[in-house]
Amino acid sequence: MTAASAATDTADADREHLKSLLVSTAGGDRQAFESLYSRTSAKLFGICLRILPERAQAEEALQDVYMAIWHKAGMYDGDRASPITWLAMIARNKAIDHLRASRADRLSQPLDLAAEIADEGTSVADLAIAHADNRRLRACFDELSGEQRRVIHTAFFEGCTYEEIAERSDTPLGTVKSWIRRGLIKLKGCLQR
Repeated sequence: MTAASAATDTADADREHLKSLLVSTAGGDRQAFESLYSRTSAKLFGICLRILPERAQAEEALQDVYMAIWHKAGMYDGDRASPITWLAMIARNKAIDHLRASRADRLSQPLDLAAEIADEGTSVADLAIAHADNRRLRACFDELSGEQRRVIHTAFFEGCTYEEIAERSDTPLGTVKSWIRRGLIKLKGCLQR
């Protein structure tokens, strides 16, 4: 057995274990929920930290994430997404909700100063790269112009509106909308190849 196939087998086993924990959590199993928390909280907290500027906000968002998981575990559909992808989307959405609640702080920062913070742990992007479709998406994302990549990243990963991006980057609103629209069209075309 090669190292690559062993890693794939381990990833498949982890995915199946997370699925079973989600099913049990949906049934009200508190031990399964605790196990799910201990297996995923570091990754989901990392997502919250990447989106939210303050650790305290990220901790609050993480609490909301697990409240949502407890209540929505029955909605998980293994045919639509892997467990970690589904959990990561909940974390991302809750973190963005917290970020939007503190909108005044974000508007005061110029876009150029909002560089990504290095994350020492396994990031969602690293997990996504493990899947072939996500490798394609990353390759297609790299084909975009710098402006398109920057505004799409800001819109979708930081949760900013077009107007906020325009204000932060001191760029006309129509230009921001055009960059995002053209970038998404280019991504779609690349993924359909």
